[in-house]
Amino acid sequence: MNSIVPKAYIHLDRLLVNIENIHQYVGGQKLMCVVKANGYGHGAVQIANALLKYPEIIFAVFSFEEAIELREHGIKNDLFIFSKLQPNLLSKALELNLTLNSSAITDLQELAKFKNQNGSCPNFHIKFDTGMTRLGFNLKEQDEVFKFLKENDLDPDGIYSHFSTADEGDLSFAKFQLEQFNNAVDNAKSSGIYFNYIHCSNSGAILNMPESYFNLIRVGMLMYGVAPSDEVSMTVDVEPVMSFCGPIVNIRQVAKGTQISYGGIYTTEKETNIAVVQTGFADGFPRPWFEDGYVSYNGKHYKIAGRVCMDQLMVDFGDDLPEEGEEVLFFGKKDGNEIPVEIIAKSINSTTYVLLTAIHGRTKRISIKN
Repeated sequence: MNSIVPKAYIHLDRLLVNIENIHQYVGGQKLMCVVKANGYGHGAVQIANALLKYPEIIFAVFSFEEAIELREHGIKNDLFIFSKLQPNLLSKALELNLTLNSSAITDLQELAKFKNQNGSCPNFHIKFDTGMTRLGFNLKEQDEVFKFLKENDLDPDGIYSHFSTADEGDLSFAKFQLEQFNNAVDNAKSSGIYFNYIHCSNSGAILNMPESYFNLIRVGMLMYGVAPSDEVSMTVDVEPVMSFCGPIVNIRQVAKGTQISYGGIYTTEKETNIAVVQTGFADGFPRPWFEDGYVSYNGKHYKIAGRVCMDQLMVDFGDDLPEEGEEVLFFGKKDGNEIPVEIIAKSINSTTYVLLTAIHGRTKRISIKN
């Protein structure tokens, strides 16, 4: 059955090219591809399956449940979980070969307890907070952390931190964070602790801070073909992986002075063709975009007419007469239509992260492989 629903076309061919280009850009370093939040709205299982030809890639998720979903769909790559360590799930993590985040002394105590009781524990990376003020060991705890690891025969697989401003024009704080992280890595080595993986870079740092690459590169937004912010130069060749579209379900000609949608704040300036598109904010369409926003159809832009509704929105096509059943493009790049999601994010004072992860509701994801 062909449902009249919004569609998120996922261009898996572009994803593969993006990954290849990013991999070359970072000098062939190992990649950790972030597929948390349902693959930034693109579909985590779809994205991971498309990258199965790269068994060396590590996939990163946020929650234990996201990791379970990937394992249940046959993803055998190493999986890393960003969230707070959950002691009650250590046994399951070991069974499923999941790598955990250790960011507090209590986490290490739980891992040591589990290892003493079972002879081994799940792989884990230790995280230091260098300025994000989120999860992570306090830098003042370094001696205590390294001493505990040695005394309890715990071998972390990796060490990492997270930049808070690597995607901004002013990199002074990011460079301060990197200095703090380098000190922590050096102190660990001085304590006789070595890591298979050292990682600090995110998409912004890939573009802005090559000195932060180490031997594992975390790539999120960039692999989906979108700039992490409007303050970084896109010096790597990527294309948008998602094209968000909606179907035209009704067209009518209305007179000059006709009010459109809730509140009647949009009034037609002349006799015009108004199309109803079956997509609303419940499907992930960014409602504030109606003020200055537009859609693309047959390579041309058309103004959104009035407030976006929960399930539908209206478009002013002027003298042009679109075909009922055809689709308009909201953002992405497809069939000669293109609207960068970055433009919408900047216009409504939001971020590309918010817009992409908001795609939900009745939106159907369709994989495109060319």
